[in-house]
Amino acid sequence: MLHVSALTYRIAGRTLFDGATMVLPAGAKAGLVGRNGSGKTTLFRLILGEVEPESGAISLPAGTRIGHVAQEAPGGPETLIDFVLAADRERAALVAEAEIATDAHRIAEIQTRLVDIDAHSAGARAGRILAGLGFDADAQKRPCSAFSGGWRMRIALAAVLFSAPDLLLLDEPTNYLDLEGAIWLQTYLARYPHTVIVISHDREILNAAVETIIHLDQVKLTAYRGGYDQFERQRREKLDLQEKQRQKQDEQRKHLQSFVDRFRYKATKARQAQSRLKALEKMQPIAAVTENAVKPFRLPGPKKSASPPMLRFEDAAVGYRPGEPVLSRLCLRIDPDDRIGLLGANGNGKSTFAKLIAGRLKPETGLFQRADKLDIAYFAQHQLDEINPAQSPFLAVRALMPEAREAEVRARIDQMGLSSEKMDTAAGDLSGGEKARLLIGLATLSGPHLLILDEPTNHLDIDAREALVQALADYPGAVILISHDRHLIEASADRLWLVADGTVAPFDGDIDDYRRLVLQGRGEAAAKPAEAAAPKGSAAEKRRAAAARRQVLAPLKKKIDNAEAEIVRLNGFIGELDARLADPALYSANAAEGARLSRQRAEAERALEAAEEAWLELSHEYEAGIGE
Repeated sequence: MLHVSALTYRIAGRTLFDGATMVLPAGAKAGLVGRNGSGKTTLFRLILGEVEPESGAISLPAGTRIGHVAQEAPGGPETLIDFVLAADRERAALVAEAEIATDAHRIAEIQTRLVDIDAHSAGARAGRILAGLGFDADAQKRPCSAFSGGWRMRIALAAVLFSAPDLLLLDEPTNYLDLEGAIWLQTYLARYPHTVIVISHDREILNAAVETIIHLDQVKLTAYRGGYDQFERQRREKLDLQEKQRQKQDEQRKHLQSFVDRFRYKATKARQAQSRLKALEKMQPIAAVTENAVKPFRLPGPKKSASPPMLRFEDAAVGYRPGEPVLSRLCLRIDPDDRIGLLGANGNGKSTFAKLIAGRLKPETGLFQRADKLDIAYFAQHQLDEINPAQSPFLAVRALMPEAREAEVRARIDQMGLSSEKMDTAAGDLSGGEKARLLIGLATLSGPHLLILDEPTNHLDIDAREALVQALADYPGAVILISHDRHLIEASADRLWLVADGTVAPFDGDIDDYRRLVLQGRGEAAAKPAEAAAPKGSAAEKRRAAAARRQVLAPLKKKIDNAEAEIVRLNGFIGELDARLADPALYSANAAEGARLSRQRAEAERALEAAEEAWLELSHEYEAGIGE
């Protein structure tokens, strides 16, 4: 269906495509991946005809209808359902003509065509799409102007899906969806009857909704069969093979060059030397494998762990206006080792709950306990718009580290994953991913006990998201995640709480269970109070039992931490003694001092052995208690 032939395109002197070629058959579902800035969105613009290539061609069958989400979100007075229905232009034109047509033959043609395109079920189909994207029946009757920017983009997406184009182009569609909307869209795209190309950094969509991955890398397009996980495996195998072939070729070159150098001026071997020289000249070099490594995130943890529970709510309520709570009946606790993913549709109160935990909102009623000297870091997506565009990362970090030397400030920015040339760049000139790194780094600069991340991945590509997953795995504090990225939640959270029906409660199940509830439209069935009885052996019961065991075992955990600290101290002390004992001048200058240090080292060695045995015994006892 779609043919890209020898495509070349440059912008501002930068080559994005050079002889790129791709073929996509009708009905194919493909994910377009590549580093941020590699040209994925530009390829969509080329397909849409918004820009012209320097050379090459992009061809589609005549009459192909292409659909994409416009940059300008709808904001007029028409209702959501009317706006979506109007997206099917043929149906809208036929319905309008049917109201004024007088010729009997034309009326018959119109009605026949309306039946052919299933126009009479259009309202129900549009309603299902809007419901899937988070708009209930009442919302569908409201004007587009009544919704904020992110919700308007959902309306635009609903309109494109309803129009059912022959070629559907979606550029990061989950950026303005919540997890529930992303789950629904993933299922919808997997069943979509026409051709789809989706640019996404969401691994779940790229694994479940497409069967081809198109990789834009080094100005070329390469297609791989399967989802993203298969693509990663195939590409890694391809790169490994390429590197092995390059190494083999280098060995052949060295061997041929060695022969030429030895015998090119020897009469009896001159012909053979010339033959090998020609072979060297004809040998096409295999490029070395070069991959731009993604810089890691480094999230400093607290210097001293907080006592459990860090936070505790008993029948608490919170809202923005007195007497009008957004959330109530909150009976929860957060411990130092908790990794919690918040589920629930947008508008149910996830961000309100995050602000309550962060201390930006105060509970109206109920009990709220907070550990002493608790340091909480809070990152929210909207903060990217609030950053001072004229301030550089260096100045932003310097403001929080006024006593530090310049080298220390720059070292800290480097840990955020920003390169040296970006440190003095105005924040307004940073990419979305770079701004996200900066703000996460600023939020965690003090080494917080609890890190709250509200949609942290919208501007991060897949590799950067994996770097964040790894950083969260290494982070020693507690984490609360709000994200539409299912992979991030599954990889980083070991507890799930559902925000629904005006409260927050542990969710009895995993992400797959929640996906089924979302698709069945039964999300309210999972919103049980925290104390509600769960079936014996259920996930919720196991999580509650584990939380109770952690509380009981907290003193034992503290002993383990103390033993670990003692082991670190003794190892450092022994290292210092070894450095002094290694100095030959010590024994000649002061033999008694050398003997004293030797005795100190032996005592430290015995103390280290005892500390390690204590640590092993305590750890075994702790693991046995956790595993009960």
